Amino acid sequence: MLKRTLHFILALTFVVASLTPNFAQEGASQPLFEYSAINHPVMGKKGMVASHNVLSSQIAAEILANGGNAIDAGAALGFALAVTLPRAGNIGGGGFMLVHVAEQDKTIAIDFRETAPAGAFQDMFFDEEGNVVMNETYRFSHKSSAVPGSVAGLAHIVEEYGSMTLAEVLEPAIRLARDGIEVTYDLAADLDRSTRLKNNPAALRKFYKPDGSHYQVGEIWKQPDLAWTLSEIAEHGVEAFYSGSVAEKIVADMEAHNGLITMEDLASYEVVEREPVRGTFRGYDIAAMPAPSSGGTHVIQMLNILENFPLAEMGPESADALHIMAEAMKFSYADRSKYLGDPDFVEVPTETLVSKKYAKDIAAKISLDHALTSDEIAPGNLAIYESDETTHYSVIDSEGNMVGNTYTLMFSFGSGVVIEGTGILMNNNMGNFTLRSDIPDAFGLMGSENNLIRPNRRPVSSMSPVLVSRDGQPILMTGSPGGSKIISANMQMVLNVLEFGMNIADAAVAPRVHHQWRPDVLEIESGISPDTVQRLIDRGQNINFSQRSAGMGSLQTVMWQEGLFYGYSDPRRPGAGAVGVD
Repeated sequence: MLKRTLHFILALTFVVASLTPNFAQEGASQPLFEYSAINHPVMGKKGMVASHNVLSSQIAAEILANGGNAIDAGAALGFALAVTLPRAGNIGGGGFMLVHVAEQDKTIAIDFRETAPAGAFQDMFFDEEGNVVMNETYRFSHKSSAVPGSVAGLAHIVEEYGSMTLAEVLEPAIRLARDGIEVTYDLAADLDRSTRLKNNPAALRKFYKPDGSHYQVGEIWKQPDLAWTLSEIAEHGVEAFYSGSVAEKIVADMEAHNGLITMEDLASYEVVEREPVRGTFRGYDIAAMPAPSSGGTHVIQMLNILENFPLAEMGPESADALHIMAEAMKFSYADRSKYLGDPDFVEVPTETLVSKKYAKDIAAKISLDHALTSDEIAPGNLAIYESDETTHYSVIDSEGNMVGNTYTLMFSFGSGVVIEGTGILMNNNMGNFTLRSDIPDAFGLMGSENNLIRPNRRPVSSMSPVLVSRDGQPILMTGSPGGSKIISANMQMVLNVLEFGMNIADAAVAPRVHHQWRPDVLEIESGISPDTVQRLIDRGQNINFSQRSAGMGSLQTVMWQEGLFYGYSDPRRPGAGAVGVD
């Protein structure tokens, strides 16, 4: 199996010529390999896919090779990941997509974030003494699930911008679920760690053998209930999930286990097309997800702050550059704690948060000599300026269409609840709401009162695909899982490419840092020099010198440059893979 996979990837990524002229300069030339670089991206002539599962990347690449566009491939990839990457890929969750439609020269933000059921209310996770009922109810129960949006979101882009039918893009996922997939080391380890899946009878039957034992590496794992669900959607359309046979099973299971999702909740779910939040950095245009995602707004805010400093002269991974980045993160995450929410319910001051003047005034408060403590930083007074388990994939085709999708179940394997008879693993994204403004959310971020639980509200998220363009031409799409670290990981990818001139492979592999205002701790990955860490500590950055953080995020990036497509899957997560199309 491994040899076949490697041969397939090598065959798809062998590059001998430039792109077709409808998207690139005919005959454009450049070195195939940059020998000064340490890490090298995958290359292709006709398109590129990068995702957290190489088998699913291959499926998307095959769709591109057979004439489908990036939108078709992106939807097929989203459904396939529900089969191959069950800890995060899903049809029981939701997320955010950026879709660039080349024919219309238009970039659209697709909001298919989950919504709170109509029966949700602010104090639903508190007991009579005012304490949060954390694990069993808040995180790992039927009540922890918001109304899923993934099926609606993936179907929406196919129906509005794709060239294939919904049934056609579902076919590979149906086949994988019905016939089975080979258990990888990554999947086997996931199931071995996730013992809480055994607490739900339907999850126990889905993920383990009839005797309760684990599937072993190399064995075939079939998901017949999920194949049935996907087949119902293929035959009857998105209505099967939101008002038909699948919806009936979801609601029956909710009613049997004190869940909140009703037929009315499912039937009333809607995908929202929004205008991307936009900014610039060093002459490049940046487009990203607007609220209720906080990711796009604060990636742009950080880049605006950093544009005031000569980071390239300081050098990547230098103490000076890392210190400035950490300070910019503190200010941005402080603002996130106060201002972000669902724009359909609250006024979000996005224009001010991404303004160059606001960023310049923040930059003036940053000292190269010493760090500000979190107590010295508060969310900005904007009035004076007014005039972790998630997955991402990126796809680009030879016409210039692009899809960047970050979607989630929230925790690894979500709530751990599988809906009886459907194979659907449900999200626990009610945990992304603010319970009280003085209580951190599930990822340790201080919450905004704009994000309190309300019926039909979409919870704030850090998820955001990021699109970079130059002179009107989209050139790079990236995104990452990682909870609160999504924002900082995306920002550092853009910075590494545009400011420090790295290729996307070196940019993804470079060690990252993260500061989210509270707690007042600068997290660092392995790979940063101990001397540099000591210099940061000497400036007042709060770092545990002896403890390096686990890998931050997992960037899945595609890029077009001078006639070739490039792709790279971050090595921080096993089993990922970029596949080029020739």
